[in-house]
Amino acid sequence: MFDKLQAVEDRYEKLNELLSDPDIVNDAKKLRQYSKEQSDIQETVEVYREYKKTKAELEEAREMLEEKLDPEMHELVKEEFNNLKGKIEDLEQQLKILLIPKDPNDDKNVIMEIRGAAGGDEANIFAGDLFRMYTRYAESQGWKVEVMEASPSPSGGYKEIIFMINGHGAYSKFKFENGAHRVQRVPQTESQGRIHTSTATVAVLPEVEEVEVEIHEKDIRVDTFASSGAGGQSVNTTMSAVRMTHIPTGIVVSMQDERSQIKNREKALRILRARVADLYNREKQQELDAARKSAVGTGDRSERIRTYNYPQNRVTDHRIGLTIQKLDQVMEGKLDEIIDALIMDEQASKLAQLNEEA
Repeated sequence: MFDKLQAVEDRYEKLNELLSDPDIVNDAKKLRQYSKEQSDIQETVEVYREYKKTKAELEEAREMLEEKLDPEMHELVKEEFNNLKGKIEDLEQQLKILLIPKDPNDDKNVIMEIRGAAGGDEANIFAGDLFRMYTRYAESQGWKVEVMEASPSPSGGYKEIIFMINGHGAYSKFKFENGAHRVQRVPQTESQGRIHTSTATVAVLPEVEEVEVEIHEKDIRVDTFASSGAGGQSVNTTMSAVRMTHIPTGIVVSMQDERSQIKNREKALRILRARVADLYNREKQQELDAARKSAVGTGDRSERIRTYNYPQNRVTDHRIGLTIQKLDQVMEGKLDEIIDALIMDEQASKLAQLNEEA
C-alpha cells in the first residue's frame, strides 16, 4: 500500500512541475487534463503526508518512553503515544479508502430518466413524486436541475420525464438510484381504501463529453416534425421537434421541449451520446465481469432496488437491507442517510476485493 502512496505523491510533485511549464499553461487541453489529475489525487497526498508526519511523531514518542523520565512526564508522553497510535490507525483506514479505484464518472453531471411502469395512473403519479424528491435533493446539494423532455400524465405526474442535474459529483450520489422503485399506498382514486403496488423505473446516465464517445454524423438519422401537446394537438406549426436515431445501436431520442430545432438537436444529441455510452459500457462490463455482481446490485433498470411504503412511513433499500421509518422526510429530498449507507457499502465491498487481490 505504501509503495502505491509514494508513487501517488511522486506523481503529484511531477504534476506541480508540469503545471508550471509554459508549454503546458498555453495548451488548454493538457492544462485541463493535468489540473484534473492533480485535483483527483490531492486529498490522498495530503492524508499520506499527515500519516508520515504522525508516524515520525509516534517514533519520537516511542524513543522518549525508552528514556528515564520522571513519572509525570512519562505519563504525559505515554498519553501522547497512545493518541498518536490511534490517529495512525484512523489515517491508515482513510488511506485504504482513498486508494480504492475511483469511478471515472463520479464527478460528472447526470442525465436521469424516470418512467411510470406497472400500475397505470398511479405509476405515473409516483414518477412525478420521484422527480420532485430528486429535485429537492439536488437543490439541497446546490445543484441545478434542467428538464430536457417531459410527457405529463393527464392524471398527474409523468409518463416519462428526462432531466439533467448539473453539479460537481452529481453522478457519485445519483448512480445508486438506477433501477425499479416500488410504491405501496392507497391511490387517490381508490374508493375502498385498498393498498396498491406500483412501480416507476429510473435510469441514471453520466453526461458524456464528445471526446469520450465518438458518434459519426453518418451513423445518425435525424427526422423533424411539428411538436404536439399532451392530447396530440399541434402546439408548434414549425418543424422544430427532432427524432434522432443512432443507426448502429437502434437507440432513438425524441426532443420537442424547445421551440428551436437547433436547441432540440443539441439536447437530443446530449441524451443520445449518454445512452450510447451507457450501452457500450454495459456490454463491456458484461464481457469483463459476467459472473460478478456489485454489492449494491447490477444497476439494471428491471431490478427492484427500493420500496416506499406509505401506510408504515417506511423506506427499504433491498440491496443493502436498509429500512428507515422516515418516508415523509425521504420524499422531501432528504436522501443522505440512504445514499451514505450505499456509498459505505460500496467502499466496504471494494476494500474487501482489494484485500483479496493483495
